[in-house]
Amino acid sequence: MNYWLFKSEPTCYSIDDFKKDGKTHWTGIRNYQARNYMKCMEVGDQVLFYHSSAGEITGIVGLGKVIGKAHPDLTAFNKKDDHYDPKSTKENPIWFGVDISYQKTLKKPLLLTQIKFDNDLKNMVVAKRGSRLSIQPVTVQHFNKIVKGI
Repeated sequence: MNYWLFKSEPTCYSIDDFKKDGKTHWTGIRNYQARNYMKCMEVGDQVLFYHSSAGEITGIVGLGKVIGKAHPDLTAFNKKDDHYDPKSTKENPIWFGVDISYQKTLKKPLLLTQIKFDNDLKNMVVAKRGSRLSIQPVTVQHFNKIVKGI
């Protein structure tokens, strides 16, 4: 099993949206490293849901689980979608997404500032300067520490 952090701006797709939907196909990722992470995800992998660019509440706000392996991101083929990519075709897709299910909303978000000042969490990818990937690996130790604190 692997552990991941998925970032989403709450004005785009929030933890409340995720809870309401129950599950979603994670689409619109247009970074090769993040795409490659999704391509190696397995059903059952655990997800930390993170609100990015959220002002005072930037941080981990919920939990999810991977419920479907990577498959082509259909938004890349839709000319009307913001994530359309004319180089990606159904015959030769470039972009992929995974299916994830909602598990839980944290009673209190784990803020980025808290992560940066926690000796056990400060080495998480999300806490590193310049870390902007929308999907990041998380160690089992970091995941367990976060889940224990819930």
